[in-house]
Amino acid sequence: MTPMIDIVFQLLAFFMFTINFTNTEQDQRVTLPASELAKPPEAPYDHPLTIHLTDRGEFIYAGNALRSLDELRSALLREKQIIERYALEKLSDVTIVIRADEDASTGLVQEVIQLCQELGFERFALRGKQSEVRTIGVQ
Repeated sequence: MTPMIDIVFQLLAFFMFTINFTNTEQDQRVTLPASELAKPPEAPYDHPLTIHLTDRGEFIYAGNALRSLDELRSALLREKQIIERYALEKLSDVTIVIRADEDASTGLVQEVIQLCQELGFERFALRGKQSEVRTIGVQ
């Protein structure tokens, strides 16, 4: 009986260390919109930077609540300088992941994308909840 318990604990430890923690980029203050076109990426992004937009028009970046585009600009500018200074990766390799609340203004999403493009970021990904595809049955 002891060897069986030992194996079970080893399996538990193995699965705890190999579990995928992709939900770490989520923030409970943002409710994603549902879309039939939403699908998970085929492979994880190499260098993602996640920006959350709340329904009140606030931004959440690196766990900090930012109230204006100017605050977001300065945070992204710092991030850009770190990337360029330490040459961890090229700026073109970074993917900006935008998680906008379903009640957030679409114009604000566009402004965030324009701001990121002004700073030199080129890759973007929008997040949404995957909803079931509705089919209309012919009777």
